[in-house]
Amino acid sequence: MKLMKLRKGVLAAGVLAAIAAVSTAAVACGSSGSSTPTNTPAPAPTTAAGATGAPSEASGSIPADVGKNDSAQITGAGSTLAGPVYQAWGVNYHNNVAKGVQLNYQLVGSGAGVQQFTAGTVDFGASDAPMSDQELAAAPDAQEIPTIIGAAVMTYNLSGVTAPLKLDGPTIAGIYLGTIKKWNDAAITSLNPGVKLPSSDIQVVYRSDSSGTSYAFTDYLSKVSPEWKSKVGTNKSPNWPVGQGGKGSAGVTGVVKNTPNAIGYVELNYAVTNKLAFADIKNPSGAFITASIPSSAAAADGVTIPPDFRVSITNSANPTAYPISTFTYLLLYKSTGKCSQQTPLIDFLWWAFHDPAPQKTVTELSFSPLPAKIQPAVDTVLKNLKCDGGTKPSLRTGG
Repeated sequence: MKLMKLRKGVLAAGVLAAIAAVSTAAVACGSSGSSTPTNTPAPAPTTAAGATGAPSEASGSIPADVGKNDSAQITGAGSTLAGPVYQAWGVNYHNNVAKGVQLNYQLVGSGAGVQQFTAGTVDFGASDAPMSDQELAAAPDAQEIPTIIGAAVMTYNLSGVTAPLKLDGPTIAGIYLGTIKKWNDAAITSLNPGVKLPSSDIQVVYRSDSSGTSYAFTDYLSKVSPEWKSKVGTNKSPNWPVGQGGKGSAGVTGVVKNTPNAIGYVELNYAVTNKLAFADIKNPSGAFITASIPSSAAAADGVTIPPDFRVSITNSANPTAYPISTFTYLLLYKSTGKCSQQTPLIDFLWWAFHDPAPQKTVTELSFSPLPAKIQPAVDTVLKNLKCDGGTKPSLRTGG
C-alpha cells in the first residue's frame, strides 16, 4: 500500500527518549498479521489546545513530587488506548522522581481491566468506557477518574489511494452492518469525489476482546444510525454483524496493515505509529474533521461533567470537534486498598496531573490532556481517597 501523505498537525519529527524506554514494557496484546504493529506510538506535536490541560504546578500546597520517597511495585491493567501514556508515565516517574516505585501496566483491554480491578488482582484498572451501573454494583468501592481524551480513527488499507478518505457516520455504520459491501459503493464515492476507489469487497476489522474503544465506537454509531442502535447498540463487546476480529489495538492494527482493502478502528496513536492512513469524519456540523489533539479536546467543550465523571463526548455538537473522541478512565479504590500500595499509586497520579513532564507526554502521544475545568474535581477525589479500610488518606499529604 502506498502510504497516505502525513498530515499537518498530527505527526512530529523525532522520538521522545521516554518512548524508547516504554517500548520494552510488557504488552498483552497480540497481532493477527505477519507484520508486527508497533505498540508504542510516535510523538505528535504539542499544541496550544493541548497546553490548556492540567496546570504545570501542583494544586494547593501539595508538591507534584510528593511521592519521591515512596517504594512499591504498582500493578494495573486495562485500556489499550491509554496504555502507552500510562507506561510512559511509569518509566518517567521511576527514572526521574521515585526510584523505588515501579509500574507494571498490562494492555489487556478495558473489559479485562474492569474484571481484574473488581477481582482485586491489580492496584488499579483502566477503561475507555465508564463503568456501567451493573459493574459498579459488583465493585462498590470503585472510584473512577478521567485522565486524558483520546480519538478512535477509521484506518484503512487501500492501494493507490493517497488522499485522506472522507466518511460519515451512516456510511461507517453501513460498512459495519454489512449493508455497504464494496469500496466503490455510492455512499462512499459520493463523499469522495475525484478519488478512484476499487470495486473490491470491504474487509471489516473489529476488536475481538472486550474493549473501551469498541464502546466509544459503537456509542458513536448508535448516535448516528438508528439501525445500528436497534440491531447492535453500544457495547464493549458487541455481536458484530460482519468482519474479522483482532485482539487489542495491536491486533486490529496488524490485521488492517496486512489485509488489502481492510478497514478498522484504532486509537490515533496506533495509526500514527504504524503509518496507517485514516479517514476524516463528518461531524454534526457538516465539517470533515481530522483526528488531532485540538479536535479531540474540542469534543469535551461545553459538556456538562457529572459528579461521577461518567459522560459520553462522541458526536459532539462543537463544530471543530472530532466525533469519535472519548475520555479514558482509571479505576481506583475508595477505601479498601492497602496503604502500602495505594499511597504510592495516588502520589504517582498526583505527579502525573501536576508535573509538566507527564502532561507533555500526553500530547506527544497524540492525546489531549484533561480539560482544566475538570482538574479541580479530580484533585478533590484524589485528596479524599482512603486506604487501610478508610483509616488513612491515600494521598501522602491529603485528607
